[in-house]
Amino acid sequence: MKLITGRRSVLRTIALTAATSAIGAASASAGIAGSALLPPGATHLEALRKRLAQAPRRRDFKSVPMILDHPEQWDHEALTEVLSYAAAQKQVWDNTEIGGPWLNFMRNALNSQIWSFKHPDFLAVSVTHGTALLALYDQAMWDKYRLTKLAGDDFETNTLILERKAATVDSTNYEDPAGAFSAADNSIPALMRRGVVFMCCHNAIWEQAAALIKLGINPDRLSHDALAAELTNHLVDGAVVIPGATGTLPELQQAGFHYAT
Repeated sequence: MKLITGRRSVLRTIALTAATSAIGAASASAGIAGSALLPPGATHLEALRKRLAQAPRRRDFKSVPMILDHPEQWDHEALTEVLSYAAAQKQVWDNTEIGGPWLNFMRNALNSQIWSFKHPDFLAVSVTHGTALLALYDQAMWDKYRLTKLAGDDFETNTLILERKAATVDSTNYEDPAGAFSAADNSIPALMRRGVVFMCCHNAIWEQAAALIKLGINPDRLSHDALAAELTNHLVDGAVVIPGATGTLPELQQAGFHYAT
């Protein structure tokens, strides 16, 4: 394991951490609070986004157990809002690979449902686990726990929570091949502003905490339950913690969500 040495390298790392953490937090907040990328007529989706913005997220855990057995241990209010979503067109994605085309697939689904099939209230939900869940931690966690060790060399930092230039392009022109609805804007903040809900698997968080301890990447020498709690506390704004991905998927399917992977 390589250690960063030298004052200049340390300063560069601190600057990158501050910049990416600030951008990631601001972008995620915009994804929940804003509505610029919702299509006209998306009244149900806009109402859901407002309710989700008001739904509490507990992010002050000192420890979390291996199996969550009380609703206050996950974001049950937000999950209930999603399960109760009344619009007919809704899809749940089983996303596991950070380096895969998961963001692109969800973007394409949104575009087809909204403009091809004229379903402006279409809701896409990402049930996120495996290495894909790493994309939902803020940059502070990536730096502290060297999450590139789990994500792979293609992800030295968490680029998926950064805003893209395409976000500033005219959002009324959905045919722009370099615009906000194109592959140029495959990012978590952009999809959040389009109404996508990102759910985070507690089981995956627990397993990633175990992996970090096994690798010896535990600078505060935290216990397993405390390290998992810290990771949970540093999910991007707007994320929804669920007890487990594979256990929550049937709940969503029973609520009328169509499964996709």
